[in-house]
Amino acid sequence: MISYMLKKIGYAVLTLYGVVTVIFLLFYLLPGDPAQMMMGQNESQEQLANLKAKYGLDQPIGTQYLYFLNDLSPISFHSTNNADFTHDDGKYTALDLFTIGITSTYLKWPYLRESFQKTGKKVSYIIGETLPNTMILALAAISIALVLGLVLGVISALYKNSWVDQMIQLVSTIGMSIPSFFSAIIFAFIFGYVLQEYTGLKMSGSLYEMDDYGEGMQLQWRNLILPSIVLGIRPLAVISQLMRNSLLEVMGQEYITTAYAKGLTTLQVIKRHAFKNALNPVITAVSGWFASLLAGAVFVEYIFNWNGIGKEIVEALNTQDLPVITGAVLVIATLFIIINILVDFIYVWLDPRVKLE
Repeated sequence: MISYMLKKIGYAVLTLYGVVTVIFLLFYLLPGDPAQMMMGQNESQEQLANLKAKYGLDQPIGTQYLYFLNDLSPISFHSTNNADFTHDDGKYTALDLFTIGITSTYLKWPYLRESFQKTGKKVSYIIGETLPNTMILALAAISIALVLGLVLGVISALYKNSWVDQMIQLVSTIGMSIPSFFSAIIFAFIFGYVLQEYTGLKMSGSLYEMDDYGEGMQLQWRNLILPSIVLGIRPLAVISQLMRNSLLEVMGQEYITTAYAKGLTTLQVIKRHAFKNALNPVITAVSGWFASLLAGAVFVEYIFNWNGIGKEIVEALNTQDLPVITGAVLVIATLFIIINILVDFIYVWLDPRVKLE
């Protein structure tokens, strides 16, 4: 178990290093001056020089890359003359581990830098404000997909090759083929506009909205309904197909025949033996889809005006806010890795024959 965890942590570190490097090369070596992006057309040469010095944009590319890695690393190295660690309102605070010469080693949270457009606002704060909303949306979507997908998959397997099975397969195929942004537009228009009088839903809105008197924020759970359904359509279709095929394969095993010979009904056989053993491919799909929903929610959040990390990424792309884009991609990549590690342990729980190596 310990060797497995160390191996996984090693792979995770290498993967994140690759992601960090690709992000740096994509965004920090693109044509254009990030300092000019921040200043717009109103900059003076002095202001431009000061801004470049503040963000280290006046340094060679290799030096910028090392600074970038140093900011993101939990263990970083800084000169003892660096004032950023001397007070809490610096760019970050850290625990001083040891000092050799003029270089001190610190333990800290990864520093994602500051937004180019939202002056003085840390990217970690922006992600902290928006990521929980995206997590709630993704959890709601995958829950809808998991519950309905498992039910439809079981029904489809029980009525194999019947009109019920064919109808479920048709709907699943359509669900997998329709892009989420297209579904979002259709659902928002039909249920949030045409049928708004009956549904009570709105075309757009986030989890928290200002009340009618402008005095505070109110929780609006109804705004979660449409985006979560739209985001859950494609994984629902995949889960339904996987559950059907996996259950049919399990039902053909010899131990299922033995269970029938003992006098168990079909529902009892599925409940006691087949259902759990048919879940392995479904768990794989759910883990992958949940991680992808965090990134795939971009257009759905933007269309429904859901205040999540996906909407923030779109706005950052429109304004060329590179630190926000970088921080969001890194956080999503980290979550993807963590989810995949957790899934390996779920496999062991579902099937004790699976060994972690």
